[in-house]
Amino acid sequence: MSTSERPMPPLVADERTSLESWLDFYRATLAQKCAELPEERLREASAAPSSITLLGLVQHAAAVERTWFRQILVQEGVPPLFAPADEGSRHTGGFELAEDATYERAVAVWEEEVRRGRENCAGRGLDDTSPFMGGEVTLRWIYTHMIAEYARHCGHADLIRERIDGRTGV
Repeated sequence: MSTSERPMPPLVADERTSLESWLDFYRATLAQKCAELPEERLREASAAPSSITLLGLVQHAAAVERTWFRQILVQEGVPPLFAPADEGSRHTGGFELAEDATYERAVAVWEEEVRRGRENCAGRGLDDTSPFMGGEVTLRWIYTHMIAEYARHCGHADLIRERIDGRTGV
């Protein structure tokens, strides 16, 4: 994700543009929270007792992009990106870091999942549905859920980054 500019969502736009713009805004926010930190700081769990790291948040973002825009929206038979965490773990979906996990690799995977998600959404209407939990889910609902997912985790990233080096804002 490019950290150079975070796109401000337009103040006046149609619904789809608004949803896509807010999702892109939060994607860029997460990237900015990780910017200019060395690898070891990205792996640092700095808000005890939580073990969440900035690197884990990026991995998780890739995992939820895959889940919603590939596995659910288009029913693509791709496997989860990350093995389930140990049974005793509080976190799943990429939060846990493998010893060989790197930020560079995580961002590459995340960017690819975002790219594929955008492709999968492009030809669909907001009211188009996909099977989910014995019912149907609309693309509108998925976009709204993803905005909430990113907003929540950007809040986590705010706290982690502030504890690492005092940087706030963005």
